[in-house]
Amino acid sequence: MIKTNKTDLLIVLSIVIIFQVCLEQVYASSIRKSRETAITRAIEKVGPAVASINVIQIKKYHHSPFFDDPFFQFFFPEEPFQQRVQSVGSGVVISSDGYIVTNQHVIEGAVEIIATLPGGKDYDAIIVGADKTLDLALLKIEGHDLPYAKLGNSDDLIIGEWVVALGNPFGLFDVNKQPTATVGIVSAVDLDFGREYSGRVYQDMIQTDASVNRGNSGGPLCNANGEVIGINTFIFTGVGNEGSIGISFAIPINRAREGAEELKKFGRIDRSFTTGLSVQRVNKSLTRYLGLPKLGGVIVTEVEPRSSAEKAGLLVGDVIYEVNNQPVNSRNEVLQVIEENLLRAGDKVNILFFRDDRMRTTELVLSKPE
Repeated sequence: MIKTNKTDLLIVLSIVIIFQVCLEQVYASSIRKSRETAITRAIEKVGPAVASINVIQIKKYHHSPFFDDPFFQFFFPEEPFQQRVQSVGSGVVISSDGYIVTNQHVIEGAVEIIATLPGGKDYDAIIVGADKTLDLALLKIEGHDLPYAKLGNSDDLIIGEWVVALGNPFGLFDVNKQPTATVGIVSAVDLDFGREYSGRVYQDMIQTDASVNRGNSGGPLCNANGEVIGINTFIFTGVGNEGSIGISFAIPINRAREGAEELKKFGRIDRSFTTGLSVQRVNKSLTRYLGLPKLGGVIVTEVEPRSSAEKAGLLVGDVIYEVNNQPVNSRNEVLQVIEENLLRAGDKVNILFFRDDRMRTTELVLSKPE
């Protein structure tokens, strides 16, 4: 008969218990691994770099004691007054030393900006630079070794690939000090909306059906690799609906990165340019007099010496019909084509013009004003 003592039993029981705990841990780990996906890993990578942007703005209002009555308003005009208004948005930290990218409309008119990172720590943020045309702003908070997001390549997007929108919709970030994540796909790319009434120009936008709402503006749109590929900017809404209907748009990160670098270096984006051209509209009588092949276009009335126009070979009397494949019928339309394509000094424009009874083309390089 084999004899055992209490010490041996305790050792055996301890081994059994340890073995059982190890099995449970392995099982729990395998279950957790099975729940993890590319989406959860992407959120884990980008989430720590998402900021809640809380803004205090001064807004001007007009008040009339007699509302809309035109008779009384003549004698008692509207009285302007100012009010402090709080608004929320999102941003994404793009460097370990605290640079944050967001939308310009998020911080427009701000007198105070507080950036809150996951976990709840607040930072005073200063505006390094902002550009209304691009709707981009660069903020700075004081810090070292801060979590920051990796920027991807928005020229390499696949329609239908998974994307995640992260941010602060309706101020929910402040509830648990963490960003909210929504998932969708890339619905379309390279969407051009031209110049908005506000003066902003939205070009080459990314469309997604990830749910984006008020407060998400300025936050990151990332791919399944955990790379930021866009900055969530605006949404389409239905009649009487302020929330998401599954159509939202993001500034491509390649454009945002370029803009942020310029804002960091100069504090603004310089879009000044000159063509060296003076033009005027071509009317019906001028079309008949010159024997032009069709109505429309603008005629060159002056070419500055040593200018971009002279280098492009344009002459007084040339009739320009198209700039970058878009018809132009006035000086303002020529400028509009350049501005809506966010072109600047150094960029090239293609010009279709008429001279000596035939159509010609040339390439004009925009230059810096002296």
